[in-house]
Amino acid sequence: MTNKVEQKVSVFDRSFFESENRISAIGTGFLGGKASGLLQMDSILQTEIHSQEYPGFSIQIPRMVVIRTDVFDAFLKQNDLHEVAYSDQPDDRIAMAFQNADLPFEILGDLRSLISGVKVPLAIRSSSRLEDAMYEPFAGIYGTKMTPNNQFDVDSRFRKLLEGIKFVYASTFFKAAKEYMKATKHQIQDEKMAVIIQEVVGQRFQNRYYPEISGVARSYNYYPVGHAKPEDGIINLALGLGKTIVDGGQSWAYSPSYPRTNPPFKSMSNMLKETQTEFWAVNMGSLPEYNPIKETEYLAQGTLSDAELDGSLKHVASTYDATADRIWPGLGGTGPRILTFAPILILETIPLTALVKKLLNVCEERVGAAVEMEFAVTISDDGQNPFRFGFLQVRPMVVSTEEVELDPGDMMGESVLLASERVLGNGVLNNLTDIVYIDPDAFKKEATHEIAQQIGSFNEKLRETNTPYLLIGFGRWGTTDPTAGIPVEWGQVAGAKVIVEASLEHIYAEMSQGSHFFHNVTGFGVFYFSVPYAGPHQINWALLDQKQVVDQTPFIKHIKLNHPLHIKVDGKTGKGVIKL
Repeated sequence: MTNKVEQKVSVFDRSFFESENRISAIGTGFLGGKASGLLQMDSILQTEIHSQEYPGFSIQIPRMVVIRTDVFDAFLKQNDLHEVAYSDQPDDRIAMAFQNADLPFEILGDLRSLISGVKVPLAIRSSSRLEDAMYEPFAGIYGTKMTPNNQFDVDSRFRKLLEGIKFVYASTFFKAAKEYMKATKHQIQDEKMAVIIQEVVGQRFQNRYYPEISGVARSYNYYPVGHAKPEDGIINLALGLGKTIVDGGQSWAYSPSYPRTNPPFKSMSNMLKETQTEFWAVNMGSLPEYNPIKETEYLAQGTLSDAELDGSLKHVASTYDATADRIWPGLGGTGPRILTFAPILILETIPLTALVKKLLNVCEERVGAAVEMEFAVTISDDGQNPFRFGFLQVRPMVVSTEEVELDPGDMMGESVLLASERVLGNGVLNNLTDIVYIDPDAFKKEATHEIAQQIGSFNEKLRETNTPYLLIGFGRWGTTDPTAGIPVEWGQVAGAKVIVEASLEHIYAEMSQGSHFFHNVTGFGVFYFSVPYAGPHQINWALLDQKQVVDQTPFIKHIKLNHPLHIKVDGKTGKGVIKL
């Protein structure tokens, strides 16, 4: 049965862009978590966000059509796909089996009429039945396919749309999804996939299509700095598609209560290194090599030089003046460009922060919990509504309120394995006897992909025996940049109850709170310790060296203790300690 929210959605109107209904559905069954959240937000935007408060802004959910879950069920049944879907075959085999299958005939007419009248890029997004739940968010687990939708003939655009839908369906059964499912109370057979077909928020710049701003905002900040408080929230901004942020790439993070305060970079040179230098866009140019089972088939990366030629840096960049060793908002003068979003945050050329704060407040009230939301903004020369704000997603966050007391003396002593003043989570754990850690003497930055695979193997073995464990590594976990940390997928570490990101002199990258990996960490209640290279607390590697190794690879060691670890995290202060 569908719930009352899902019953409100309109039946698909073949006049997609002319229809008064910005959200409609094809088929029967569930809309899925992501689509249901957007449907609720649509009513919020209409009743609680008043355009006169934000002059120049057009604030909407981008037009979208949802293919309900019964179509997914019919697709699997008609093409006899259950055997390959539930098998252990690699992702590419599963994806190709789905590409070779036919979508139900009943929906093809609606899809063809949609694509006949739409020539803007489209995002084909997952909206599974289980997605965006409070304690099992499935963030970033399923596929999204972007298509430029700019081919001259309808047949080509129609074919690419069908390929995208089948790719999202197939991603339901990819290895990452199956591994994630093992960490929940569900079976893969419980999952049903709806698909969102949605216009991409952006503008065309030569052969690239992207928004000037993508953002992820959270109403609760786990790592506040300076005068900011956790309840002030945090906003991550990036140039181009939001893939940069949700994949854990470099973005600009700030407190909406203190938008003029820069992130705590150690120096100007550190800021130049640690800010965004590349961005994602939909490729509108020459056709890439045909690869319907590749998620980024129609995506391209650009540099800041590309963006400056596009003319998209005006409202988002600053210029570094090496002579004065200063950063100046805007593009005046020569010098390296830095994505600080200062024209908006400092000069307030756009009331973006005020709008995001308002949206976080109304979403939090409606959901009844802390929330995370994704959005995109375009800036044009339209005199009436030059700023388009596209609301893309909202999901609940998990914030623990358990009272935990941690005295300063608890952070020191011979039995302390590690301590940190930057810890995510809240509570006490006294049941972990297993530790999996990357050997600091063997670690190689160029081997992080291999290390990620080995960690996945350890995780699988421990999960088979329902053994929770402590995981210690270097740099940013879950990053897509192998030079910034360990590029694991969530399923490769889902058995860990405590994760530690340590730093070495040559590798340090603080975790992005806007990333899908981070959301899964918080959703499952995993404690996450960040141990800076030059901080007041260091890992006592000598304690680990004294323990017997039960299994190891060239890069990783697994030890088992005779007595459980004592782990305590105070969520109010962000401090935590792990003792042997």
